[in-house]
Amino acid sequence: MPDVLLYEKEAWASGFLRLAGIDEAGRGPLAGPVVAAAVIFDPDYIKAGLEPVYGKLTDSKAMTERRREEYFQILQESEFVSIGVGIIDSAEIDQINILKATHKAMALAATEVDPEYALVDGLPVKGLPCESRSIVKGDALSISISAASIIAKVTRDRIMVELDARYPDYGFSQHKGYGTKRHLEALKKNGATPEHRNSFRPVAELNQLDLQL
Repeated sequence: MPDVLLYEKEAWASGFLRLAGIDEAGRGPLAGPVVAAAVIFDPDYIKAGLEPVYGKLTDSKAMTERRREEYFQILQESEFVSIGVGIIDSAEIDQINILKATHKAMALAATEVDPEYALVDGLPVKGLPCESRSIVKGDALSISISAASIIAKVTRDRIMVELDARYPDYGFSQHKGYGTKRHLEALKKNGATPEHRNSFRPVAELNQLDLQL
């Protein structure tokens, strides 16, 4: 088992007490926003190993929906946790591209919690308001990034459930905007909604076909 506090300990030892873990959800879907979260733990609380947070968090994708919801609630209610969220909608994703939109969402999330240093899942991110370290598969290696992955994932999933109520023919509450067979069939039958990413290939191809008809 990896030490999920290894990167946090290194940052704390360097004097960075306001250390944020940053992660995103929703880079790949054909519809809906990209959502990023930044989470700062009180280092004294985490060093003490207090439950129910320390030692149980992991990559949100490895959790069931029920477990993600449970930990989302724990994190939201804890006085030892600071949370920031950044959301970029589909229209802006189309304007600036998904990579820039993801980085912007991460920067917005970080700005909300004003960190001194950040641990970021994946590759380096431009535009953050502080120094940062990128960690490939960091959502399974850093407790701060794991927490951020849960906040981002649950926040986005709830948005997609709301969109499902607005556009009931697409199944957003089930596939969360990803390009499943059901989603693609709904797109072909009903066309794109304002929440779809027109710059993403299946949607762009559909729009082009509509123009030709």
